[in-house]
Amino acid sequence: MEYGSIERELYVDAPPQVVFDVLTEPEHIRDWWSAENDFEATPGRPGSLTWTSSGTRKSAPFTVVESDPPHTLSFRWTYDEGETAAPGNSLLVTFELVPSGEGTTLRFRESGYRERGWEAAVLEAHYNDHRQGWDFYLPRLAATAKQAAGAR
Repeated sequence: MEYGSIERELYVDAPPQVVFDVLTEPEHIRDWWSAENDFEATPGRPGSLTWTSSGTRKSAPFTVVESDPPHTLSFRWTYDEGETAAPGNSLLVTFELVPSGEGTTLRFRESGYRERGWEAAVLEAHYNDHRQGWDFYLPRLAATAKQAAGAR
């Protein structure tokens, strides 16, 4: 397997601005990503995501790379606390939102796995963990956006 990037494309039954809001507003992030968060969609701004499961807390720092509402959001994450996110020490997540009829085509990409320099087994484990995670969370993002669109 290549382990270069994870890419997904899905239709979201909500306009791009609603999808962008669901990607960037803390209350929506809690809904679809099940994470407490410190998030502000400002390029260069660091933040964090924290998940709690069975009494165990796991935090992940991230840094916003690009924020062009309602078209694009990208951030770097999966780097060590105290580091500055950069190519080679982090993964790059990009959400591209394209109007599609009454809704949005969401193009998702997470890249940078090989650039991390992980041993093969570690690379495979991280890749598979993230692949399974995104396959779980992206449909939740779509459902949260549909619900938010209906509430407006």
